[in-house]
Amino acid sequence: MLLHIRNMESSRCKLMVKTELHKLGLNYKTLELGEVDLKGNISGEKLQLFNIALRNAGFELIDNKNNFYIEKIKAAIHSLIHLEELPKTNFSDYISGKVNRDYTSLSSLFSGAMGVTIEKYIIAQKIDCVKELIAYDNLSISDIAFKLHYSSVAHLSNQFKKITGITISHFRKLLNTKRNKSHNGNS
Repeated sequence: MLLHIRNMESSRCKLMVKTELHKLGLNYKTLELGEVDLKGNISGEKLQLFNIALRNAGFELIDNKNNFYIEKIKAAIHSLIHLEELPKTNFSDYISGKVNRDYTSLSSLFSGAMGVTIEKYIIAQKIDCVKELIAYDNLSISDIAFKLHYSSVAHLSNQFKKITGITISHFRKLLNTKRNKSHNGNS
């Protein structure tokens, strides 16, 4: 029985869903971002309990085909951006291949439901990845721009400021201030 799950966007999310499955004694064949393939069928009561557990963890079962496609698009974008080495590929071809539908219809569906284009969603996800890389990795801005296939550091910097409203250097300064306060507060 294949179930589709909203907001499941990382390996940490997969671990949380796996934990909930285990608690309910539900066995599965596969567990991927956005979906779990259960072994056999489950009762309506167990399905309801699973959905409640998912909701408590910030997820939910997807009951409609359009929502299913939107979550698949998000999962494809997230998995592509968060790969260790982002491949040079056309996002529209990648998404279309992962979701197995033509990009034009996916783009229209996504924009209508999310109120933002796939392209803008991708940019926002890339900027979130930039923030993570700045916060947790020792990469230079140049390395980050290269890793995420920005044409230049200036292009990355402009997109960062447009999305966040602050410069990368200001973001770094805020992080350092927060770390220093946290460090000094714990001494």
